[in-house]
Amino acid sequence: MMAVDTVRLLQTLSDAFGVTGFEDEVRETLRALVEPYADEIRTDVLGNLLVTRRGGSGFTVMLDAHLDEIGLIVNHIDEKGFLHFATLGGWDTRILPAEAVTVRTREGGKVRGVIGSLPPHILKSEERDKPIPVDSLFIDVGVSSAEQAAGLGIRVGDPVVLGHPFEVVREGWLLGKAFDDRAGCAVLVKVLEELAGTTPEATLVMNFAVSEETGLRGARTAAFQIDPQVALAVEATVAADLPGVAPPRQPTGVGKGAAITIADASSIVSQRMVRALETLAQRHEIRHQLKVPFFGGGTDAGAIQTSRAGVLAGVVSIPVRYIHSPVSLMWLDDFEQVVRLVTAFAREAKTLFTP
Repeated sequence: MMAVDTVRLLQTLSDAFGVTGFEDEVRETLRALVEPYADEIRTDVLGNLLVTRRGGSGFTVMLDAHLDEIGLIVNHIDEKGFLHFATLGGWDTRILPAEAVTVRTREGGKVRGVIGSLPPHILKSEERDKPIPVDSLFIDVGVSSAEQAAGLGIRVGDPVVLGHPFEVVREGWLLGKAFDDRAGCAVLVKVLEELAGTTPEATLVMNFAVSEETGLRGARTAAFQIDPQVALAVEATVAADLPGVAPPRQPTGVGKGAAITIADASSIVSQRMVRALETLAQRHEIRHQLKVPFFGGGTDAGAIQTSRAGVLAGVVSIPVRYIHSPVSLMWLDDFEQVVRLVTAFAREAKTLFTP
């Protein structure tokens, strides 16, 4: 089995369509990537992709990364063919106007368009300084009637993705959409590659989760099925090492390596888990940072942690600038440090967490 080039893997996953609730394209892309390394692959009722590597004991480790990306959904097509929409997931709606979009039809067709709004030339002075409400925005796909929009296959309920194609902006610096959390998905693929040809101490179940961006739904039901002893959510997180941001408001920074979460909006991570991850990072000389307690966002660990009678769950993240926008920026070395830490966790979790 030949390992997939890391940059090409990230490009494939970043460019895939996978708006929250509509993850089938990215799920099938991942199925093909992990199949050579899996003992079992299945898709559950919600659409989670569960990948199992059987180990030599009754101890089960769950690794989770979410498939979905934030997007939009068509909720009205007016008589002139303009598409009105609602948001799916946590958008800063100030950045939406003039962004290029792709609408995916029921038949799988993809229609390009642009988010339009009233140009500043015709706005009143008091309107120019106000955020534009979502219900004043629309998508223009270059038609002049609802019938023409229907002729393209577009209907109410179709999902819409924003974003720029993946590119390497300079050596080691990667730009693209949906690094939250396709970068985490890519980490799990690389971990499977690292474990190829070995029998892990513990059974390893990877959950590529649906609907994280709209309530951590996929991870919640997957954790109930898997019933793990320990779990790790692998994420892309806010890197705010930017001009004008004070250090206490910088959860993580690019170039500092794997981010180990202390607390976020969905969970306060057990100190036992935090210490174990720090110990692994130090033992294997993995560059790492502690994610400053930050309550502006949560992860699947919050849902996993409260499954059944409770699961010891942690979070390791790749620091990424500008997440929850049409384009993000990450440094490849940070990604590679996360791969090393998650691989070490997969190999050693049974020893670390067995009394």
